[in-house]
Amino acid sequence: MTSVYIPADLRRRVAQQSGGRCRYCLSSEAISGIPLDIDHVMPSALGGPTVEGNLCSACSRCNSYKGDRVAARDPESGDLVALFNPCTQDWNDHFEWTESGERILGKTPTGRATVISLRLNRPLVVNARRSWASVGWHPPKDE
Repeated sequence: MTSVYIPADLRRRVAQQSGGRCRYCLSSEAISGIPLDIDHVMPSALGGPTVEGNLCSACSRCNSYKGDRVAARDPESGDLVALFNPCTQDWNDHFEWTESGERILGKTPTGRATVISLRLNRPLVVNARRSWASVGWHPPKDE
């Protein structure tokens, strides 16, 4: 994956819109201590433009698992569906938290495909969420 220049002012606007969280797994940059990347929702490798409406903040793991993919199979139906687009879709329409707040569940074909493809419940982040939840930092209250 090649790097695309993103002007500083555009990076700041995209970061502000995310509230300091990955737009896919909702991990907090402030809690994790790991800076967020800027993701091209429609990958630049596929012709996606470097404009505000195609960029979002993403943790490095979600960004790398997504790569240049825009679609994946819904594990329930087997259909090829578009991955979640945080620039145009609402997180709560496609995902929900388990009661403990440790795991993300897909509510729609797009949500389920995204959970699997981006590995939103990878063991390390599930363990981190467990710790964050134990002190009241997780799940996010405003999503």
